[in-house]
Amino acid sequence: MIRLRALLIKEFIQMRRDRLTFAMMVVMPILQLLLFGFAINTDVKHLSTIVFDQSLQQEGRDLLSAFQASEYFDMKYVAKNYQEVNEAVESGKAKVGIIIPPDYTDNIKHGRSAAVQVIVDASDSMAASSAISSAQLIGQIRSQEILLKQMQVSQKKQVVSPIDIRIRPWYNPDFISAFYMVPGILGIILTMTMVMITSMAIVRERERGTLEQLIVTPMKSHELILGKIIPYIFVGYVQATLALVVGALVFAVPMKGSIALLYSLTTLFIIASLSLGVLISTVTRTQMQAMQMSFFVFLPSVLLSGFMFPREAMPQLFYQLGHLLPLTFYLEILRGIVLKGIGINFLWSQVFALIVYILVALSISIVKFQKKIA
Repeated sequence: MIRLRALLIKEFIQMRRDRLTFAMMVVMPILQLLLFGFAINTDVKHLSTIVFDQSLQQEGRDLLSAFQASEYFDMKYVAKNYQEVNEAVESGKAKVGIIIPPDYTDNIKHGRSAAVQVIVDASDSMAASSAISSAQLIGQIRSQEILLKQMQVSQKKQVVSPIDIRIRPWYNPDFISAFYMVPGILGIILTMTMVMITSMAIVRERERGTLEQLIVTPMKSHELILGKIIPYIFVGYVQATLALVVGALVFAVPMKGSIALLYSLTTLFIIASLSLGVLISTVTRTQMQAMQMSFFVFLPSVLLSGFMFPREAMPQLFYQLGHLLPLTFYLEILRGIVLKGIGINFLWSQVFALIVYILVALSISIVKFQKKIA
């Protein structure tokens, strides 16, 4: 018992001295609880919506108010024509487009069915299902209210439903989940491998004693870091190619956009992930710490990037935290090119975010590495 007691005391002292590992052991369960508790929400509300109201009458405004009051639709944009609706949905700026025809009010007043078109971005099947069911329910409730008022005025029982909600699901009309998940899995694979491999790169050199040999060479700090990154870019290309081929052959995932553009922007994401891994490698001291820190990044990437759960369903704090992850922007790029076939004109903001992420992560990594050398 004395020997066992001495060993236990030694382990607790070692645990206390390894502050980073101890902090990870304490923070990780709390983070997991918060992320799983807030991020996992299948009741998708506050979908960004663009409205094209051609009637400009009170009846049309009443219908839009019903959509807004449901909390499932946020009327963020007002369109002046069909083209603006199409561009907003294609770019991902709006998940839903509501188009009210010019004869909407006349049809209701004369007892005819008034068609309202609801365009839904079905590339995200979970958010699309929530939008479709909510829109249909709002149309039914609003129709019942109109029928009740008309019966009180004319005492006539109308058979035709006043409002006809016509759903137009785009990009994935059959709601095939593989079309949504397979591109996301590609992003997850690249994140996991690129961050984890490079996070242990410099740490491994330090533990093996070869880092000192590299330091005494004429190589500069940025050259050493780039030397750790560039080889894995080709590894990322191989992984991306295999994932796209399997997705197309096994799951019949369509490729509607430019493959050249997809590979070009995938390069940015690979470099961003590698830069994050190198940054972790300059902060940690052991490979175990680097692996723990990589998992610390990987878990939020899965939950907050929109890979599994729509970001619109998350609280505002966790929604904004998702912007700190390169995977969030890459998933928008990936699904936009693969499922929507959009071009660079709709993806410039995501590209800019990845470039900024690369510059910041690499700059911090170089500074941290130079301090460790000194």
